[in-house]
Amino acid sequence: MKMEFYKYQGTGNDFVIVDNRKNEYSFLTSKQVKHICNRNFGVGADGLMLLSNKDGFDFEMIYYNSDGNLSSMCGNGGRCLVKFAYHRGIVRSSYHFMAVDGEHDAEIDGDGTVSLQMQNVDKVNYHNTYAIVNTGSPHFVKFATEVKDIDVVTTGQEIRYSKEFVQQGINVNFVESTEEDSIFVRTYERGVENETLSCGTGVTAAALLSAHNENGFNTVRVKTLGGNLSVEFNKIDDQHFDDIWLCGPAELVFTGTIELDS
Repeated sequence: MKMEFYKYQGTGNDFVIVDNRKNEYSFLTSKQVKHICNRNFGVGADGLMLLSNKDGFDFEMIYYNSDGNLSSMCGNGGRCLVKFAYHRGIVRSSYHFMAVDGEHDAEIDGDGTVSLQMQNVDKVNYHNTYAIVNTGSPHFVKFATEVKDIDVVTTGQEIRYSKEFVQQGINVNFVESTEEDSIFVRTYERGVENETLSCGTGVTAAALLSAHNENGFNTVRVKTLGGNLSVEFNKIDDQHFDDIWLCGPAELVFTGTIELDS
């Protein structure tokens, strides 16, 4: 059968999105999702999302990584799905939707910027050379210099498949402070098993650990290989952060149809 899809990207993090409000595509298998996301034989994307109905919410976000498996939260994916919902006629001054990690709010500004409220963070595991923080997905965050020269794929794989993380997997972020309130982030994503041009939950994790105000309101500007984002949040202390918003562009790339094999 043929499936209509929409391709969106948020700072180069790209997604195939399907309108599943009539429950037509809940049958998608891991094999089919993996094929759709394949950049040589399918549409090509970092992940696939279904826009589905959910009682009491504007919609539900169902997200698959490009390996075909259901995944944890994707920040840029959430922002793209909000823009897709708007384009499909779900027009709101603010959005309230359900994702795998719980409820989220979002807004679309007049210039098209999509701001997504992320889950509060109540724990950070600090180590000598890195930190672990879950922003809807688990992230390894390491600060470094000359991040542009790091072999993110090789080093990211070594960490992601190390004895400590191989069972559950982890996303690996390399972060460079460029100014007092600005950082540059590159991310190796589990489930994609490659570097992506941007990772919303990774950017969020890096920004929280780059707070320039010891306590209270912070805005951190973030450069990725795919473009610029910002993260606004309230820092309570080194372990607790709330009112976290991931802000940036989310754009339609193209639409099409694909023939699905059983």
